[in-house]
Amino acid sequence: MGRDIVYILDDDEAIRTSLAFFLASAGFFSVPFASPAAFLDQADHLQPGCLLLDVRMPEMDGLEVLQHLVDRNNVLAVVVMTGHGDVVTAVRAMKLGALDFVEKPFEENLLLGILARVFATLDGAVRDHARQRHVMLQLSRLTPREHEVLVRLVAGLPNKLIAFDLGISIRTVEVHRSAMMDRLGVRSFAEALRLAIEGGLAATITSGAGLERPAA
Repeated sequence: MGRDIVYILDDDEAIRTSLAFFLASAGFFSVPFASPAAFLDQADHLQPGCLLLDVRMPEMDGLEVLQHLVDRNNVLAVVVMTGHGDVVTAVRAMKLGALDFVEKPFEENLLLGILARVFATLDGAVRDHARQRHVMLQLSRLTPREHEVLVRLVAGLPNKLIAFDLGISIRTVEVHRSAMMDRLGVRSFAEALRLAIEGGLAATITSGAGLERPAA
């Protein structure tokens, strides 16, 4: 298993260097960034990990960086590094999704404890994110007609009503249903329903969208 990755975003070179040395001695792999622009340029392509984010930087402050990550749905776990007693900024950062904060200068054992909690949380978040990406990829493989059939199956319509609604034969519905399960890579209808619900098709139905009869 590879080492946990900690990204360091701080404009102070001395802090980046000392943090990188400490993290390496504690068994972490660290990647330093000297500016928000350099970090954000690569953020969407970084492996899952924890970002130690300095709040006070001249080019762009840490809260702005955090907002960019939120807007991009980035799954990096974030720990903000604040000045002593800067509780207001820490609270604002956590409202934006930061998992924790540490005050400078920080105690090594305190930082290690925070990182241990963060990576325990991150493991679950990464699994959830990977599962969601898998579900959306599977659903994207369906043809438009197979998608229409699946939406109606999730709505609880029997094959007969689906056939009537789409203007096709019951046999054609059965063919689409079988092909749909093959594309989704599932062996049971229950699995197909689970994928559809995880992919948000149930919400689509609840909103009233997705059940319109397609144009002839």
